[in-house]
Amino acid sequence: NILKCFKGDEEEDHYPYYHPGSRPHYPQQQQQADGHGVASLAHDLLNFESASMVPEGLRQHVTASKKAQIKWYQNMLEAYKNARTPPRTPEEAAQLVVSALNWIQRADLEGILEFYNFPIPSLPAASSNHRPSSLPEGVQFVLNTLPVNNQNIGDGDGFTAYVATTDPRESGNVPIEVHEMVIARTEARNRRDYKSADALQSSIKEAGYKIIVCSDEEILARKYRIRMRGIDAPELKMTYGKESKSALVKLIGGKRTTIHVYEQDQFDRYVGDVYCNCAFIQVKQALKICLRPI
Repeated sequence: NILKCFKGDEEEDHYPYYHPGSRPHYPQQQQQADGHGVASLAHDLLNFESASMVPEGLRQHVTASKKAQIKWYQNMLEAYKNARTPPRTPEEAAQLVVSALNWIQRADLEGILEFYNFPIPSLPAASSNHRPSSLPEGVQFVLNTLPVNNQNIGDGDGFTAYVATTDPRESGNVPIEVHEMVIARTEARNRRDYKSADALQSSIKEAGYKIIVCSDEEILARKYRIRMRGIDAPELKMTYGKESKSALVKLIGGKRTTIHVYEQDQFDRYVGDVYCNCAFIQVKQALKICLRPI
């Protein structure tokens, strides 16, 4: 599709077309006053494919590093190539960008959309009281976590998970002060003031959030302490406690999980059913606990 976009087929005037060695021509209905728009995105993707270059002006709209921006354009280029037809309107282009970059920080995602003068899609308001009818009775909400770090698995029935703030449920609930600390940390790192950056990282952590590196990209994520519902594994210091933890590490360590949350317990942990790779983890873990040597 991207090759078709640039081959110069003037009969389909909704495609921007380019002539080697000349300035790109943009269809009149897609050109924006400041040079940004659907055609500009296609032009930047073509430049990226040929020279691995990202537009210089983007850095004024986002806080992420150039390395992260290159990763973004790799994803957008792949999405553009896989699209059934190239986007024709700013709304279609915005959806392509959002679907390709739904894992990056919300502020950076909005910065890219603003750079191209694309509309910023509104996300559904988060509500822990809303339970989709398709979920089992009693489920309050669903968490889709980032890969679970092995070190965050405390024992055989509990662990700490992080959910990216780009998730629709999280994006509207991030405190403004956390956003400000993230921006200040990025600016401190850019000027190599690592002492200030580390202090801001600690403050972000105290607020219940953490900046996690995932696929070479820094992601702001919210912390959740999870207690697996309906299972009682031995404590770490008890007999077979280490074996139980090891079993859970093998099941979810380094993997993304989906958690159906039912309630919070007296320790402020979120109690729920855990799924990973289409498997119900409580069942697998219970089997391992029951089958341990006696």
